[in-house]
Amino acid sequence: MKKLNGFQLKVIALIVMLMDHMYFAFPKVFPQWFHPLSRFVAPLFAFLMVEGLFYTRNKLKYNFRLFVWAAFMHIVNSIINTAFVSKDVSIHNNIFMTLALGLTILNLFELSKNSKGIKKWGLLVVAIVLVPLGIYVEGGMSLIPFILITYFFRTNKKKAMIGYGVLFVLLLGISYVPYETLEMTINMLMFNCDFLFITVVPFILLYNGERGVNNKFSKYLFYVFYPLHLWGLAIMEFVLK
Repeated sequence: MKKLNGFQLKVIALIVMLMDHMYFAFPKVFPQWFHPLSRFVAPLFAFLMVEGLFYTRNKLKYNFRLFVWAAFMHIVNSIINTAFVSKDVSIHNNIFMTLALGLTILNLFELSKNSKGIKKWGLLVVAIVLVPLGIYVEGGMSLIPFILITYFFRTNKKKAMIGYGVLFVLLLGISYVPYETLEMTINMLMFNCDFLFITVVPFILLYNGERGVNNKFSKYLFYVFYPLHLWGLAIMEFVLK
């Protein structure tokens, strides 16, 4: 099978991400399976972020850019949530913050490689202390561990896959709650389905290690499309309610 570059993977992820958010905006119009289908999207962007860390010219600038977009999205989300409160329309998504936190942790590990003594241990301690903050950001419970596994086993695909498998089992164990019927249990798992991050594995295996299209458009496509489509769906939901 022909392998895919980073840009092609991003386009696939953006399309499926749009499907998921369309379902949440209009659950009576779009099928529920859009949601579990999309569970590979955030991990795929996280995977490509880790890859980008090793190709970017300025790792700290890359990190800062994610925080800027996270702050910008938070501000606009807050404005929309206030303006649309009368019809109970709100946006709480902000994967930029999750990726920014994950990249900060990785950058601390990277900086520690060239440091010695107290500074080295200080950087490692701060990185480790930041990991639990993942529970406060979107999808952080699965994405932060996923980012760490991807980073530490980047050059050993076999160990990375084992790590993903262990994380899958742990998240499934956390998510699983038996209901009165099997159908109810499955429906619950299809909603609380962060464990399905494991569906990103085929896309990782299809990645050919190349960026693909590399220009201003490809660089900022995700940064622009991600918040704009959420804000657009929120406006549509508010108007149609």
